This record gives sequence, structure tokens and C-alpha cells, in this order.
Amino acid sequence: MSAWFFRRCLYAIPILIGVNLLTFVLFFVVNTPDDMARMQLGVKRVTPEAIQKWKAERGYDLPYFWNGDAQGHQVISKTIFFQKSVRMFVGDFGRGEDGRDILREISNRMGPSLAIALPTFILGLLVTIVCALTLAFFRATSLDFWGVVLCVGMMSISALFYIIGGQYLVSKTLRLVPISGYSETLDAWRFLVLPVVIGVISGLGASTRWYRTIFLEEVGKDYVRTARAKGLPETVVFYRHVLRNAMIPILTGVVVVIPSLFMGSLLTESFFGIPGLGSYTIDAIHAQDFAVVRSMVFIGSVLYIVGLILTDLSYTLVDPRIRL
Repeated sequence: MSAWFFRRCLYAIPILIGVNLLTFVLFFVVNTPDDMARMQLGVKRVTPEAIQKWKAERGYDLPYFWNGDAQGHQVISKTIFFQKSVRMFVGDFGRGEDGRDILREISNRMGPSLAIALPTFILGLLVTIVCALTLAFFRATSLDFWGVVLCVGMMSISALFYIIGGQYLVSKTLRLVPISGYSETLDAWRFLVLPVVIGVISGLGASTRWYRTIFLEEVGKDYVRTARAKGLPETVVFYRHVLRNAMIPILTGVVVVIPSLFMGSLLTESFFGIPGLGSYTIDAIHAQDFAVVRSMVFIGSVLYIVGLILTDLSYTLVDPRIRL
């Protein structure tokens, strides 16, 4: 088991290097430092001297991969790729255009993002599984039919509608919770209730319909007929056998959500004024702060790879055959 886990970690290294190279090409070759300078300076007729000064202040005046004018290890270390990309592997993300340390900003903003993402993830997963099992249990009935219709209707509506509608109804009309903002104290729950509820509801339709399909596929298999032939109650068949055997495709879908637990929700944090990583990324895009955007892309890729490894490990818990 440990050797398998070690191999999976080794496989992740070339993937992460490839993602890092692709990100570097997109940020520095397709969109050159000269282009960054022109967008950042915001001047139509910016002078070459101003561009060169902007690049020199941020280390963008160096060669991309190889510095032939340097000596020793500096031929590699004094390059844009090493200083802007390789250093991210050790957690050195540098500073944003506003002069703030990016790693410190990420550390400060991770808490608010997790305060929204974790409850939304856990509650959404539990509610979705219960709803999907209920529809599968009462399959081919009126409850199943209208439940599927409701799911299709919910998944056809944009998440932006739920956010704006929830703010108008709950915050503006009923005045039950603040419409936006955040607090570092215990009073923070008043700002988090509405985003969490909206996050659960907005993803309920698509996930419930998908999980229902998974459960219905399991119901028709031989082991379910064997369990029924032994006289087990239908509830035991569903909640003990069907649910456990359906966990592998469910876990595969859950891995997609893992990066967002740390990266934050772009729409939710922006509309509710939550100072998390999602709003940090949106603000960096608006300000054309490429250092922050590049760092967030790298962190997102790392988290996604970690999520894939954790998903493979979780397979061994629900299916003992994988351990062999």
C-alpha cells in the first residue's frame, strides 16, 4: 500500500511540472512582459523607457529560461522561469503589484474561504445523497417523476440567479441576515448562513440527478437481487449495499470540488463581500495583477493533483479489491 502511494506521488511530479511549464508559457510567452507593462501602466502611448523600468522593477527584464550573460548557477537562477515559476514549488510566490506578500495574503484569506466551502461541501453532499437515494428508493412513482422534473429545473437555472434572488428575498425583503460582509468573530455565522444555503441549493439539482442515475444502475446488479433473495429489507439493501457500492463514482465526482474548498468560490465571495481567495483572485484579474493570478493557478493545480491522490486512496476504503 505504501509503495503504491509513493508511486502515485511520483506520478504527480511530472504532471505538476508540465502544468507549471504550460502556465509559464501562457503568462510570459503568449502574453509577453511588454504586454503586461502596457496593460499595467494603462497609457496608450507608453514610452519604451517606461516599459523597461516597469520590467526591471519586477524582474521581467531577465531572459526566459537561460541567461547567457551570467556565470555558474546564475545562468538558470537569473531567469524569469526560475524566479517566477520554479520558486513556487517551495512556496515562494513573491509579491503582488500592490507590494503585499502573496503567501501571507493567501494564508489570511484561506479561513473565510474554508468557512463557506466546508459547510457547503459537507451539507451539500449529505443532502444530495439522501435526496438521490429517496428518489431511487421510490423509483417509477410520482415522487420520483416530479423529483426528477424539479432537479432538471434547478440545474437549468444559473447559480447567479440563486445568489441575487437569495440576497433580495432573505436579506433585503425579510432582513434575516446581512446582504454582504464578513466578521472575524463568532458573529460570522450571520454572514455565512445565506452563502452556504445558496451554495447547497444551487448544486442540488445536478448532483441529485447524477447520483440517482448511479444508484439506479446499482439496483439492477446481481448482488442486489441476492440481498433481496436473502430476505433483507429494502432499506437495508439501499443504505448498506447500494450506497457503499455506488461510492466510487461519487468519490470521483467529489474530487472536482476539493480545489474549490481552498480556492474559494469566485461568484459567492464576490457577491457576498467575503474576503476569501475567490474574491482575491477576482480582484487580481480586475487589477491585472499577473503575479497573484499565476500563483492561484499554480495552487489550484497542486490541490487538484492532491485531490486525485486522495480519491485513489479513498477507493481502497470502499472497495477492498483495489487493495490487491
